[in-house]
Amino acid sequence: MSRTITIDPITRIEGHAKITLHLGDDGKVNDAQFHVTQFRGFEKFCEGRPFPEMPALTARTCGICPVSHLIASSKACDDLMSVRIPPTADMLRRVLNLAQITQSHALSFFHLSSPDMLLGWDSDPAKRNIFGVIEQHPNLAVDGVRLRQIGQMIIAILAGKRIHPAWTVPGGVNDPLTSEKREKIMAMLPEAMKIAQKTLAFYKTVIDQFTDEIRTFANMPTLFLGLVTPKGGLEHTDGFIRVTNAQGKIVQDMVPAANYQDIIGEAVEPYSYMKFPYYKPMGYPEGIYRVGPLARLNVADHCGTPIADQELTEFKQLQRGAVLSSFHYHYARLIEVIFAIEKMTELLNDPKILDKKVRARARGNRPEGIGVSEAPRGTLIHHYKVDDHCRITWANMIIATGHNNLAMNKGILQAAKFFVDGKKIEEGALNRVEAVIRCFDPCLSCATHALGKMPLQIQLMDPAGAVVHEVMRG
Repeated sequence: MSRTITIDPITRIEGHAKITLHLGDDGKVNDAQFHVTQFRGFEKFCEGRPFPEMPALTARTCGICPVSHLIASSKACDDLMSVRIPPTADMLRRVLNLAQITQSHALSFFHLSSPDMLLGWDSDPAKRNIFGVIEQHPNLAVDGVRLRQIGQMIIAILAGKRIHPAWTVPGGVNDPLTSEKREKIMAMLPEAMKIAQKTLAFYKTVIDQFTDEIRTFANMPTLFLGLVTPKGGLEHTDGFIRVTNAQGKIVQDMVPAANYQDIIGEAVEPYSYMKFPYYKPMGYPEGIYRVGPLARLNVADHCGTPIADQELTEFKQLQRGAVLSSFHYHYARLIEVIFAIEKMTELLNDPKILDKKVRARARGNRPEGIGVSEAPRGTLIHHYKVDDHCRITWANMIIATGHNNLAMNKGILQAAKFFVDGKKIEEGALNRVEAVIRCFDPCLSCATHALGKMPLQIQLMDPAGAVVHEVMRG
């Protein structure tokens, strides 16, 4: 008779989910499932709405990364209108997106994942959180808070507020950038760069302590998918889709955003409300791929900024071919923050950034529009269809977290087989299984509706259903 261990909820992620581990009679893990337990209905909510409302409406999908939805949705609406946005509007959208990546990566690394690495996987769970980091590593904690604050302040300066701004719109952005605002942003970037470089340098000194985690945290051959520039560089706002394999070889290249359905399919499973995207030419579930910072660095030939390019060269030396361990999402995030700061500096130093022409205006000129950009967690796709009155008749959103669904399920199984002994539940072992999910930094507020704070209760039951061991949190 098989037994199960349930981890409910997974802690230190954005949103709520649970993990079920299935054990055989020998106490060894033989299967694992990552359950997203809340339903996301935003695609249905959108039906009947005028398409210009879509950026502001879909941004409400999430309070963590609304900027990402604003940009992908605005791009889909640009496509519906058949317009090319002004060059300055494109530059401003890029700065906004890079600020979002900076603040989100800071949240993931410092607040959600650093407690494991700094305090220990087996440390007291009551202290294994950002408050424990503040107590034992106050300087690093302050840096994390400040880096995220800088990213959020840039968003607020550009768009009017940090959460759910209405600045990015169909056709461009609402308002041009003033020289005063530019100077405010520029004044913060050197401090952000100093924090990012110092943190990455520190991280390199401790990474060798995590040999087992690197070896078992979703360390497996998969495809990788992300946007690149026409020259194969790192891209976050407007590029072409590239797919590479575990050997680092290009499988599919320069796929226009409008053709995403040629290579991406979506499956469903009865145990989760989150969809399971897959690479169509390989079928389901063999077409497993990963997105996000690790994938973006794997698919890119270069970053395009000097410091980030130097770090990317060192990063790619971790492994021959693609860097496969999902533990290295943490490393990749820090490199992307450096890139984001360098690129924002470059864009803001361009005199064209102050141009007053920032929006193209038109009515709906196509029945269908597709927008693809890179959210902090990976490739984000918005796809809309409209009627003759420019009202939404159908919407599909493929969330970055969803792309990683197959990999997260396979990753928790790999870690659980290595760390979990079903004969005795060790909290630290279960924390490592959770930490696999934290590597991906899932935003389940995007893929689902987050509910509220939930306690954690783990029960080990015998074949008759009797509880033989129990661990509780909260």
